[in-house]
Amino acid sequence: PGIALHFDPDESTENKASQSSDLMSKLSGSTKKRKEKRKLKTEVAIKVLHPKVARTVARDLAIMKFFVSLIHRIPTMSWIALPDQVAMFGSMMEEQLDLRIEAKNLATFKRNFRDRYTVTFPSTLSEFATKEMLIEEYVDALPLKTYLEQGAGPFDLKIADIGLDGFLRMLIFDNFVHADLHPGNIFVRFYNPSANNLFKQIVARFKGEEGRTMSSTDEATMRLRAVPKGDKEAWTDELQCLFNEGFRPQVVFIDTGLVSVLSDKNRHDFLDLFHALAEFDGYRAGQLMMERCRTPDSVIDGEVFALKMQKLILGVKNTAMSLGKIKIADLLSDVMSMVRTHHVPMEGDFANVVISILILEGIGRQLNPNIDLFKTALPILRQLGRRDGGHAVVEGVKDLPGGGGWWIKMWFLLEARQWAYETLEATTTVDQHLDVLLHPAI
Repeated sequence: PGIALHFDPDESTENKASQSSDLMSKLSGSTKKRKEKRKLKTEVAIKVLHPKVARTVARDLAIMKFFVSLIHRIPTMSWIALPDQVAMFGSMMEEQLDLRIEAKNLATFKRNFRDRYTVTFPSTLSEFATKEMLIEEYVDALPLKTYLEQGAGPFDLKIADIGLDGFLRMLIFDNFVHADLHPGNIFVRFYNPSANNLFKQIVARFKGEEGRTMSSTDEATMRLRAVPKGDKEAWTDELQCLFNEGFRPQVVFIDTGLVSVLSDKNRHDFLDLFHALAEFDGYRAGQLMMERCRTPDSVIDGEVFALKMQKLILGVKNTAMSLGKIKIADLLSDVMSMVRTHHVPMEGDFANVVISILILEGIGRQLNPNIDLFKTALPILRQLGRRDGGHAVVEGVKDLPGGGGWWIKMWFLLEARQWAYETLEATTTVDQHLDVLLHPAI
């Protein structure tokens, strides 16, 4: 408080009062002005750069540039364009050396996810951000790694769905994607919606317990930390108790120094490619990947590559009505393998998105082996279609041949998959009941 409240709230200077109000709002988690004393969130995480890290990174990049310049001279290696890749990697590393960029990214994510309570990011105190120091809200939560090792009990499916949904919303809605989503940067905490209802607040105030009431997120984390380490049975029992009491998971993403934003050209290329995939035209998709790559002349056996893409996409088409049978990670791994074999270089931001999908789906399947990226994308596409009276369905693809028709086709396909799956599930349930009635146990 001695630092955060160094502004005098009674000062007449309007600018200082405004700054104080903004800062108080961030610390208290509320934008509503109140006369009573606020309870401040004074626990923060302070991120600082290691001493001499800039010099170390510069030295390592210089070594990498020297060796890739030698490798690039080898005729069979020039297609990889290693100097360009190292330059991009160097740019990403240098951005992480300025913590003001991470503060800006955090603010953007907070704004993008302000209406999505299941996914959140720490608040940052931008007023105190410098190149070498970042002060942000301390997230009292357990790392995702804990749940991968010990299980998440009744929350397994929900946590997986929330994480994947958050990523798809970054990709489809925002074009602003967290590019470093490994388990160490993902935390999980639990909140109890019923704990914040008006009746309970009035009762607590009447009993004089308002100030002593622990937040539901702090309570859940404290209870889970109290479970003896290695006692999986007690861990699962505690999670079940939280579930029975109405607690729900919230996923927190941290460490936003790396983000992926597709440029206008790459976004247009991405939409062209998605157009071909939505039409299940794998051959055309292969041609686009070769034509739009950085060095099309270096491609080996381009016709074979396009035919392989066609075979791969036809396989997807044949199983498109079977929920859970399409593993996006396996699909992308096959594509990456073909790209290496036929020397078809991918743009760096494309690769970042692909790698993020590979990692996230791998994490998701540890929690939910039947996770389905297409099924998770369906509600997002529905919301996209409703936004602005359906205008957003074709907003990003109006320059493509055929307008937004291909997007609508993909939307229809996903709706048809969902309907077929639900019909199949209902039929199976009815068959099971009939089987019990016709063949009762003796």
